[in-house]
Amino acid sequence: MKLNMGVIDRVLRVLIALVIGVLYWQNIISGTLGIVLLVLGGVFVLTSLVGFCPLYLPLKLSTKND
Repeated sequence: MKLNMGVIDRVLRVLIALVIGVLYWQNIISGTLGIVLLVLGGVFVLTSLVGFCPLYLPLKLSTKND
């Protein structure tokens, strides 16, 4: 598994996940949409920690500076 996410990409994903978490916690988003966004936020955090996004592979994308 080769890293394909740069620092800015990883930080932005964590920030987006935090915003989603806060919006859900304050009941601004709820229900099915809230659950879907929480799962997406979890995926963002996981991919940020690992530094690898599987969706980038078929699209041949990389935000990592070599």
